Amino acid sequence: MKELGYYDGSYGPLEEMRIPMSDRVSWFGDGVYDAGPCRNYHIFALDEHVDRFFRSAALLDMTMPMGKEELKQLLNELVSKMDSGNLFVYYQLTRGRGGAVKRSHTYEQGAPGKLWITLTPAEISDGKMPIRLVTTEDTRFLHCNIKTLNLIPSVMASQKAKDAGCQEAVFYRPGNIVTECAHSNVHILKDGTLRTHPADHLILGGIARIHLIRACEALGIPVREEAFTLDELFAADEVIVTSSSNLCLHADEIDKKPVGGRAPELLEKIRSYLIGEFLEATAE
Repeated sequence: MKELGYYDGSYGPLEEMRIPMSDRVSWFGDGVYDAGPCRNYHIFALDEHVDRFFRSAALLDMTMPMGKEELKQLLNELVSKMDSGNLFVYYQLTRGRGGAVKRSHTYEQGAPGKLWITLTPAEISDGKMPIRLVTTEDTRFLHCNIKTLNLIPSVMASQKAKDAGCQEAVFYRPGNIVTECAHSNVHILKDGTLRTHPADHLILGGIARIHLIRACEALGIPVREEAFTLDELFAADEVIVTSSSNLCLHADEIDKKPVGGRAPELLEKIRSYLIGEFLEATAE
């Protein structure tokens, strides 16, 4: 199968799947999700992604229809049905009807949610080519640590980036404090130190972000988990963007101004470490 869809126990070709209109995701975006890359039929960092998936669900008082091990087994079984083992593995939990057939803001506590899964062909970038970024004000709510389906601000920011010929948008809040990107985490290298916004309620604590921090620690690169400003972003020696889709990218332009390029050897050490980790974990 080239593209696969799964909903509440049924699966088939993605374009043939049908979802009930009464699922609360249609009315409220009431759900959480997680996702990650797969190579050679090996899902990368699966334990970490599933743990975060369950944490997000618990923070929204959602009940999983199965346990962690059962979910991991299901994901691996579905991956094995695909024509290619190089995939983007996406899964989300919605509240389903939430105990009510009609549209209602309240829900029945304890009712098992509905599990969705999609598997689509994908490749991980090696991160060698630089990307362009654009900045935009962060107008999102204050629960960014929960990986919810309420993504309209990120959608609009991503479109702004696309319209500007860029690959990603960088969010900033009052005081010009940089938080993260529309669908990535952003970090800077300055004077040999990695700086990244703390994993609080203003950002999603990315799995790739965790792996970046671990890579720096293994390479003896100091890490400071503290907020930085737009001015510091533009003045950084290097600007790094991480996500589960692209483990380690770097930017050479923000808002049409050149950035980075001042610590290429250090950047390459980090990039090669992270890509090497991914290739080793997903080897045939």
